[in-house]
Amino acid sequence: MFRRIIRHKARREHHEQTSQALHPGREGFHSAPGQRVKTNRLDSKKITEALRAGQLKSIHVPSPTYRHLRHLTKIRDLVVRQIAGSKCRIKALLLFEGIPFPEAAPKSHHWSRSVIAQLHPLPCSGAVRFRLDRLLEALDFQRQQYLKITRELRNFCRQDPELNRCLSYLTSLPGIGQIVAPHLLARIGPWQNLQEHRVHELAAFLGLVPTEHSTGDRVHRGSITRGGDGRLRSKLIQSAWMAIRQDPELREFYRSVYRRHPQHLAARKAIVAVARKLTTRIFAVLKEQRPFVLRPQIHSRPLLPGEIGPRERLDASQKEEERDLPSFVR
Repeated sequence: MFRRIIRHKARREHHEQTSQALHPGREGFHSAPGQRVKTNRLDSKKITEALRAGQLKSIHVPSPTYRHLRHLTKIRDLVVRQIAGSKCRIKALLLFEGIPFPEAAPKSHHWSRSVIAQLHPLPCSGAVRFRLDRLLEALDFQRQQYLKITRELRNFCRQDPELNRCLSYLTSLPGIGQIVAPHLLARIGPWQNLQEHRVHELAAFLGLVPTEHSTGDRVHRGSITRGGDGRLRSKLIQSAWMAIRQDPELREFYRSVYRRHPQHLAARKAIVAVARKLTTRIFAVLKEQRPFVLRPQIHSRPLLPGEIGPRERLDASQKEEERDLPSFVR
């Protein structure tokens, strides 16, 4: 009881000291600690004072064309996640029942049509057969939806001259194809909004710049901020893996960053740096409205197995999946 009284007294004294420190005239845009009154009149006053002081920043509202493009890229990413989930559920069911997964033919995709055709006659019990058939039906439906969305997305971009021109400039960059380029345009918006001397803002917008906690002469930079669209950032990093294989300049830049870090962090640090460098090229081709020209005269040897992380590359798997797509989608 005595300890409880002491703690209550200490909290009351701290509250009295804090309340005396608050001044009614020191109101900022955010409510001060201890401010318990909120009305529309007070909120309007704070907003007008912040507007008069120039503390409010304007936002950019995308045009209907770019809003529609965002809808199409979002629904495509959603269906891709659903397809990946259906594949995992099918493999988990077979693993749980001890049924081996069909092997793909040499140089064929792991989920090719021949592999899916082998899943239908697999011998299993009635309940497992029923569940597997439903999962295969869901997978087939989702793949059909993916084909329709991809066709609609590409037709939508071809019908708009500005989108079609910007897509051709973006796809001229090594590592960026028909999957990453529309997502980039949907998030960046019209190229006219890109301002000169603000190249690095695009990397910050995509969350590829390092965090910083510095004071005085002490400078400390940590991991990337991971702000913005996480799926677009992941796509850019996967594009960077493809770009260092096609562009000798980026490959040497990857090696220079790789050598400066420990072995267990080198690949991740280097590929994020390459993705950030890609953002400067994206800014350049959009702002200058010209395709990227590769400089092949730079001598660079191919990457060794120890210089590449063990992760599966997204672009390689996407190219294998596109072989199964109908011609009207490509």
